[in-house]
Amino acid sequence: MKKERTIGTQCVHAGEGPDPAYGAHTTPIYQTSTFVFDNAEQGAERFAGKEEGFIYARMPPNTPTHAVLIEKIASLECGETGQAFSSGMAAITAVVLSLLEKGDHLLSTDVVYGCTYELFSSILSKFGIEVSFVDTSDLERVRSSLRRNTKLIFLETPSNPTMTLCDIEEISKIAKDTGALCVVDNTFASPYFQKPLKLGADIVVHSCTKYIGGHADLLGGAVVGTKELVKSLMPVIRSTGGIMGPHEAWLSIRGLKTLHLRMEKHASNAMKVTGFLEAHPKIGWVRYPGLSSHPQYEIAKKQMSGFSGMLSFGIKGGIEAGRKLMNSVELCSLAVSLGAVDTLIEHPASMTHADIPREVRMKTGITDDLVRLSVGVEDADDIIADLDQALMRV
Repeated sequence: MKKERTIGTQCVHAGEGPDPAYGAHTTPIYQTSTFVFDNAEQGAERFAGKEEGFIYARMPPNTPTHAVLIEKIASLECGETGQAFSSGMAAITAVVLSLLEKGDHLLSTDVVYGCTYELFSSILSKFGIEVSFVDTSDLERVRSSLRRNTKLIFLETPSNPTMTLCDIEEISKIAKDTGALCVVDNTFASPYFQKPLKLGADIVVHSCTKYIGGHADLLGGAVVGTKELVKSLMPVIRSTGGIMGPHEAWLSIRGLKTLHLRMEKHASNAMKVTGFLEAHPKIGWVRYPGLSSHPQYEIAKKQMSGFSGMLSFGIKGGIEAGRKLMNSVELCSLAVSLGAVDTLIEHPASMTHADIPREVRMKTGITDDLVRLSVGVEDADDIIADLDQALMRV
């Protein structure tokens, strides 16, 4: 019996082998917009979906570079197949436009990335799609918010930026009982630390820009699920064209090869940084899934194998103190995004989540004192020393 490969080995090898054309050891970048058919009959068969093969870079399976990326990420997420996109938001947009129609209801986590909130609250309503934002960490709230026309439950866990968790397994069961699909944004955890499909979710979405790429040098997104569900996205994918470029696909493949190494370091560093912050007199609170003080710590232990490098904390003195802190860091970079090898710090209320109405931010915990930290893979002592000197100036 063949031994199942561990996730670290999958990160390196899944989807890859010598290139069939010339035996190249690493996956080439297929920088082409179109593909030549052997004959007219073959072209017709591929366009009709009767023969598998490459057609045009905008049309799945895009290029051989994309095909390798999809096989690798689908393997890591324990899914059948997937699709790569130009960004995480392009991936989410394709999912909701494919699976929802006028008169349907979307139930979403109340704390989501700012652009996800805008897509759901402002854009979907133009198409007659109803959206409710609820605290999905509360299962009773989830149950009571369901409607007869609820077709999709969208979870972001851990959520951005409050680090709130929701029980993927239980909510997936609720979704199935009501005939809805469960979609999980797994960006913060990465497929290394959390596998929503194994917990019962139907679709996983990622911003490859973050931990999958890992080096802050690409934009990309991905969707993973069953062949049937991914196939149902194809009309929107082909017609809207939000496809990842071949170079970005190659960078994502390269990033995934070290995902297991990076995520372990991100997580171990984050735990050390939270220890420092919890003990600091100028810090009011710290939220990290790996802390026993986290409100959903038991859920974190149940569904995550590790706790990633994302955390948030509240600085005493509010927004002005936060600005002083962020203007005083030297090693940490004052920048949005996350999942890079270097440490990034930002203020969600005035940056990534500024488009969300203030009353909504306050209600969902995106307070003015909240600082989001994406802990990198530098030496933990150097990250702590930088935060310490910056806090001394607050």
